[in-house]
Order: sequence, then C-alpha cells, then structure tokens
Amino acid sequence: MILGIDASNIRGGGGVTHLVELLKAAKPNEYGFEKVFVWGGKLTVDKIQEKSWLEKVEEPFLNKGLPFRVYWQKLLLSKRAVAAKCDILFIPGSSYSGSFKPFVTLSQNLLPFEAKEMKRYGLSWQLVRLLLLRIVQSKTFLSADGVIFLTEYAKSCISKVIGKTKGQVRIIPHGINLRFDNPVKLQRKISSYTKENPFRILYISMIDMYKHQGNVSEAISDLLTKGFHLRLDLVGPSYSPALKKLNAKLDELKLKFKDLPIYYQDSVPHEELGKWYSEADIFVFASSCENMPIILMESMVAGLPIASSNFGPMPEVLQKDGVYFNPENPNSISDAILKLLESTELRTNIAASAYKRSKSYNWQSCANETFQFLKDTALLYKKKNV
Repeated sequence: MILGIDASNIRGGGGVTHLVELLKAAKPNEYGFEKVFVWGGKLTVDKIQEKSWLEKVEEPFLNKGLPFRVYWQKLLLSKRAVAAKCDILFIPGSSYSGSFKPFVTLSQNLLPFEAKEMKRYGLSWQLVRLLLLRIVQSKTFLSADGVIFLTEYAKSCISKVIGKTKGQVRIIPHGINLRFDNPVKLQRKISSYTKENPFRILYISMIDMYKHQGNVSEAISDLLTKGFHLRLDLVGPSYSPALKKLNAKLDELKLKFKDLPIYYQDSVPHEELGKWYSEADIFVFASSCENMPIILMESMVAGLPIASSNFGPMPEVLQKDGVYFNPENPNSISDAILKLLESTELRTNIAASAYKRSKSYNWQSCANETFQFLKDTALLYKKKNV
C-alpha cells in the first residue's frame, strides 16, 4: 500500500513536532506500506528525516498564505494522491476540503470545541477564527473514514459538539521528547532556601487567556506574604491581549512587593528549555484547555514535582502523580503549591512516580498504533467499496 500525508496545515509548534517524531519512529513496511508521500511547505519538509521509504515533496503553494494553501488542498491534493497511487490519506492538520477517499485525520486543537474557553477572548478576531475552525474541523471529523484523538477527554469533548462520527475512532497519545530526560531532582527542605537562593517555580507555556499566568502570579504573591522565599519564572511566547492582562496583574502585585520575584521570559528555542527545567524545583501547569498537555508531559520526564490544573485531560495524563488545583482560583493554586513546599517527601514521591509514568508516552508506540490504524482504515474502506 501507499500512504499520502497532507502537511499543508502543519507549519509549526506541536503539529510539526508530531509529524517529525512520528515519521522518525515509523516502520511502515511492517504495516503494509511500501511508500509514504509527504506534501508540505519547505520549512516543514526540511525538518523531516530522510528515509528510504519516504518521498518528501515541497509544494510551492504551501510556502504561501492561507488562501493558497486552501486552494492547493481543495483542488490539487486529490490529484497528487491519485497520481501517487495512494491507498489512503493522513490529514494531521485536522482540516480537509479535498475529495480523496479514504482519509484519516488527527485532532490536535481542542480550543474551538470548548465554548467556555472561547468566551475568554470576548468579541475579537481570535474568537471568529476559533468559530471558523470549529466549522471546518467538525466537517472534517464527520466525513473522515478514521479519526485519531490524543486523549479520552478530547474525544468526549468533541463528540458532545459534533455527535457520532461515521468513521472509526482511536485514542493514540503523543510521545515525549527525551531531550529533557532528567533523574528526579533531590528535594530540600523549604527552610533551606533564602532570598538570595529562592525556591524556583517554573511555568512554561504560551501567555494566553486560558493559561492563567495571572492567577499563578497572584498565588505566588500570597505565598510570599507567608514568608516563603520563592521565584516564579514564566516562559513562553505570548498572545498580545493576554500579555497585556498579565502585565497589568504584575504591576498590581508590584505595589505590594518592592522586588517582586516573578520573571517573564519570552519564547526560547525548544532545545534550550532543558536548562529551565534543570534549574527549577517544581513545575506548575495552570491551563484550563488542552487536547494533550505536551508541556506537562515534558515536565514529567524532566523529573520535577508538579502542581497541575484539574481541568481537561490533565488528570487523565498525570493521574495521581501530581497535586491538583482549580486554575481559575488563585487560592486553590496557592494551596496546591503550599502542599509541595511543606513536604519534601511528597515532592520526591510524586516526581518519581510521574517520571516513571512518562515512559509510557513514547513515539515508537505512537507510530506503531498510528500506522496500524491507517492500515485498518484503508483495508476496511477497500472491503466496503469492492
């Protein structure tokens, strides 16, 4: 069989990471695929490792803006797939408007399907964009011959919006990049930290409306008033209105603290994040909307104790190996972090168990399950359409 992969909507972030790591670990021959074609823009295909069974095709239209990419997918992709004699298409970008059948798609963005989360943006272009994504992705999921969800939570959430899909459904989690793999950090009593050598709390994530960095900052200020020597590092790119809101919160807190030990670092190269993980004492993850929390998983493999949001799929991924809080409530966040500050034993135990759990999320399993599902879907479609 021959597999075609449409990377027209895969241009950066987690989508590119997923495709690169999936193909790096893949053994398509074991699942009956003799050839795999990937159509994408230059920045995407250049990141994909060369393989004897892989044909990377740079499409000029996919180096341009959204209208060109939509045109290519709707009018040219099906012709490319037919010419390549593909038996099935894989659409990891969640949106598909072409005519080729069968195809399997992958859900990677949950935000368009959680109305409460979208409301955080108010009347804005971002809200319009999310509503349009909901329409396009819903249509794609409903017409697909197979849909891959990353978590049970994502499957349940999207199914409540779009109803039952006609195609097969499979839960296949992402793997974790092992470049952040660290042994569990030796935990010290909170009394051993000083103003000059504070207990370091790390939160890596985009500054966005549903990430609640302002609430985390308020929780840290509450703990500072209790006499703890702490430092909070917020690391990640930003959505401008959310950053403005965060800065207003920090300005408010600076009225209470002359030297507020809360620092924001704009986005850093992914390969440099290991330094931030190694210098941290605990990790906080306060998102209220995730399809699959890759950053949370990276903190697990980094060997850090974790205080996590109890929203979305976070408890599904972290299970009992963290301390949970309501991300909308600064007091709840403060209470969860306090539990970690007061107990070196708790910090050590949950970090060790989270590290062990992280090993179940690997790219080899992800690749194996994905190619098995693609094979099953292709064969089922052929059987139904003989």
